[in-house]
Amino acid sequence: MIHFDKKNQIFHLSNNKISYVMQIEEGGNLAHIYFGKKITHYSGHYRYPRLDRSFSPNPAGSNDRLFSLDTLMMEFPGNGFGDFREAAYDIQLPNGSHVAHFIYQSHEISQGKPALAGLPQTHGAPQEIETLQIILRDEVAALELVLNYSIFTDTSAIIRSSALKNDGLEPIVIHQLASQSLDFPNRPLDLIQLNGAWAKERQISREPVQTGIKKLDSKRGSSSHQQNPFVILADPATTEFSGECYGVSLLYSGNHETIIEKDPYDQTRLIMGINSYRFAWTVPPQKSFQSPEVVTVYSNQGLNQMSQTYHRFYNSHLIRGQYQLTERPTLINNWEATYFDFDEEKLEQIVDEAKVLGIELFVLDDGWFGARENDLTSLGDWYENKGKLASGLRGFAEKVHQKGLKFGLWLEPEMISEASELYRQHPEWALKVPGRSPALSRSQFVLDFSREDVRKHIFDQLALLFNEVPIDYIKWDMNRNMTDVYSLLLDPTQQGEVFHRYILGLYDFLERLTAAHPTILFEGCSGGGGRFDAGFLYYMPQIWTSDNTDAVARLKIQYGTSLSYPASSMGSHVSAVPNHQTQRITDLAIRGNVAMSGVLGYELDLTTMTDEEKAAIKEQVAFYKKHRQLFQYGTFIRLLSPFVGNDTAWMYVSEDKQEAIVFYFRVLAEASAPLITLKLAGLAADTLYQMGKNKIGGDELMQIGFYIDPALSGDYATQMVHLTAINND
Repeated sequence: MIHFDKKNQIFHLSNNKISYVMQIEEGGNLAHIYFGKKITHYSGHYRYPRLDRSFSPNPAGSNDRLFSLDTLMMEFPGNGFGDFREAAYDIQLPNGSHVAHFIYQSHEISQGKPALAGLPQTHGAPQEIETLQIILRDEVAALELVLNYSIFTDTSAIIRSSALKNDGLEPIVIHQLASQSLDFPNRPLDLIQLNGAWAKERQISREPVQTGIKKLDSKRGSSSHQQNPFVILADPATTEFSGECYGVSLLYSGNHETIIEKDPYDQTRLIMGINSYRFAWTVPPQKSFQSPEVVTVYSNQGLNQMSQTYHRFYNSHLIRGQYQLTERPTLINNWEATYFDFDEEKLEQIVDEAKVLGIELFVLDDGWFGARENDLTSLGDWYENKGKLASGLRGFAEKVHQKGLKFGLWLEPEMISEASELYRQHPEWALKVPGRSPALSRSQFVLDFSREDVRKHIFDQLALLFNEVPIDYIKWDMNRNMTDVYSLLLDPTQQGEVFHRYILGLYDFLERLTAAHPTILFEGCSGGGGRFDAGFLYYMPQIWTSDNTDAVARLKIQYGTSLSYPASSMGSHVSAVPNHQTQRITDLAIRGNVAMSGVLGYELDLTTMTDEEKAAIKEQVAFYKKHRQLFQYGTFIRLLSPFVGNDTAWMYVSEDKQEAIVFYFRVLAEASAPLITLKLAGLAADTLYQMGKNKIGGDELMQIGFYIDPALSGDYATQMVHLTAINND
């Protein structure tokens, strides 16, 4: 899959879907040529034209005014030696200079994919992966830059990362080392991004890429509710079903940065990696620094094809362990049913109702530990709140198991309450700047997870808990962002490393924890979807999509999330009405259909529901469990976007195209409304499908479609359509 044309100095990475082409230009500068649909053979004709651009300097040692790095399509650009555009790296050398110019030295092509120590990473069988490592050097600075490229046999994705080694005699400081840079020649492009806020995560924004520089980032210590580490560059005509687009996804859960620059010649550069904001990483002599991976996906058949590539790839080559490609259980969480006000009798009543309704997992949320009766106390004290449960935590968990349900717990291990035993014993373990009073958020501080002693203490507490209580599921939460970022164990010159050291410490902790307890299903959470990123999926195969459980709000949240992340990763619950976040009142039908579009759960008081409501929930649970494989691992197709109108629709198609389920949602009713025709996608054109009482061809359903039921009434209406292939035998 990876070929090097030594004569013409061309690298060509390709499989049956894509090609990625680079060329070593004069002076050893690595230029980008092409990334897109597969080409059988690259002739070399697309070498960057030579022309004199005034005020664009020529490389050192060259008097050729027709060649400048200021305009060349670069593979991993720097700054300070002729390219004035945004750079992929910024390195401070021992003499104070920031000029480092890397030129080609050698390369290595290997089967398989080398492991990245301490970072989330894609994986697969060696025979289905090839990796190219290009070694660039700055001999003056004695630095080696390694660019890693991996390609899988049947996936339209390139996986990239970079590593910098200091071969000098003195330390150097990295202020920026991106994971990838990608240059596009003159062409109009749209930028599609996922931004938002708490309870409004991953909202889709689309805009033309304009001349100048745009930066999307998080400085919050997490990937954040506000800006997801994922973007798309798309042809302006690209839709869900047609056109070219490039998805770029960072496997990282901390501060991130995406820079999009369009230069005066309408060339576009996209750089993604760890945020350079206040980043300063010292690399001693003979040591290296490794950047996180980026997964870049190409599609020439619209956004749906790109998303489906990500879904399949992340399910098969990112998520690991026992829960990779396995069906996730339905659950009931007691949080919105009881908040902190619960006892064993109340919880048992909920468990009893859940069993009757067919729910498989009971999750005990906040309030079971320390002296926790509200959110003012006890984070860090991960031992049982004695007396809260009559049988004790272990006894209650065993009761849940005896009733045929699995048992889960909520945790927030990265945090420490000001009112806690742990803080009284170790106030220095919280992130805080010496001499300053740190900022509180939710009456809690952030534990310094860059410290091994902190991680060991929390790990030991959880080990005692997990060994004592039979636990099947953990909801791992993080309910504030980082302020006062300073680690008392680090030298003042190393404080620019704390954000990243925190994330590396967290990854180390999660690697140990998940390896020690492989049978536990871990679900990530950060105030809902504040850390919904591909890096976290490496450790936890599903993530709580949002604290906002309102079905109407979830249409946009889940639609946006699906651009990159699979349905199997999206925790989605039916909650009570009026909804606790929006106060909206919606029918159980739309709440169920939206929640079934991810990993189905319930978050309400089952004991207060009417018999009619319980019957509806029982029916939802049974239907979901019967079709769970399709909902969690079928091909997900977006049909109508909630970002452009009153109607939303999406569907799931089985791999063999023998079954499909379609969901339609209408937000507001309208008098004398036009009829809605819904055209489907992804079906077998030559197959006949049973749709209710009708038998309809796949080609008809995709080309003509069908009318949404005109009898749907009222606001927040929904319709589900179930299609099954008719056996011609």
